[in-house]
Amino acid sequence: MKKYNILFLSALLVLLCSCASTKNVAYFQNADQIDFEQSRMLYDAKIMPKDILSITVSTSNPEAAKPFNLSVPTTFSSSNNSLYTTGQLQSYLVDNDGHIDFPIVGTLKVGGLTKSDCEQLIRAKILPYLNKNENPIVTVRMTNYKISVLGEVNKPGMFTVNNEKINILEALAQAGDLTIWGVRDKVKLIREDATGKKEMHVLNLNDASIINSPYYYLQQNDIVYVEPNKVKARNSGVGSTTNLWFTGTSILVSLASLLYTILK
Repeated sequence: MKKYNILFLSALLVLLCSCASTKNVAYFQNADQIDFEQSRMLYDAKIMPKDILSITVSTSNPEAAKPFNLSVPTTFSSSNNSLYTTGQLQSYLVDNDGHIDFPIVGTLKVGGLTKSDCEQLIRAKILPYLNKNENPIVTVRMTNYKISVLGEVNKPGMFTVNNEKINILEALAQAGDLTIWGVRDKVKLIREDATGKKEMHVLNLNDASIINSPYYYLQQNDIVYVEPNKVKARNSGVGSTTNLWFTGTSILVSLASLLYTILK
């Protein structure tokens, strides 16, 4: 009878541990309690200092747009080792004050603007230099929109965001999701604002209300860090200590065997 009691208690303990682990691992546990109407927003990234912008001006007369589309000669090597030169569109580095130097019109304040706002600003500035019948199209892209994901994820690294929009879950998906040792209710987000001030925010992936958080969408150059849980942290210390302990024990056992053989 005692044997069956022990088996029952063991099974109950395993079940409780399984429930506890599920509670710590599952995302969006309280999704049925969240007002998803609050998440009705379309994210639009804002231009920050040190962003690199690609700006293209298109007109019905290609010659009219040429002064605004500066090209940089770039040399390439072909498969037969011959060299050839081609022109690539000039990119613009946003300085610490949020300015760029644009052809013909000069210095423009673009820091803090969305891509759409920047396009409208440049269009308004170049109109006086074009024929009144021209209706120019200005296209602005951020070519260095990157985020970094570190810690307890399967594929840590720096990732380029081509569509200039990514949320915390998409970033973790890029990094192969969290490992089983990642702490899901204390994911750290490190962000630097336009003035260079750094801030750290803690995100709880177990809580579905994260979709209404102002930090749900990531900005360029954000850093996401997933810390290990206590088990992983404890095991990392135990691993090296255990190896030393086994090594020392093996040496003592070998010496004892040697002495036993000599003195036998």
